[in-house]
Amino acid sequence: MTAQWHRIASVEEIEEDDVIGVEVEGRTIAVYNVGGQFFASDGICTHEYACLADGLVIDGVIECPLHQGRFDIRTGKAKSAPASTDLRTYPVKVDGSAIHIQMDD
Repeated sequence: MTAQWHRIASVEEIEEDDVIGVEVEGRTIAVYNVGGQFFASDGICTHEYACLADGLVIDGVIECPLHQGRFDIRTGKAKSAPASTDLRTYPVKVDGSAIHIQMDD
């Protein structure tokens, strides 16, 4: 497997302290802007099927819209029940105004 960078959004598409959902290589990815820094994780809650892009970003944490499980945006670590399995996170780089994530093909 080789790691590939994928352009997923532009910085203008994600307001500060917000999240959007994108599809990359058949995967749902959540892309976050936390204080002007960008992060990416799997976009589906590990507790039950819910799209994290519909959740709330609060102080560097994403809250799932279904059962309010919370995850650390930077690390993917599950922070509160009912979520107990961490999210997978992805390396992010910004090139000009383009946001890229690195994924294994």
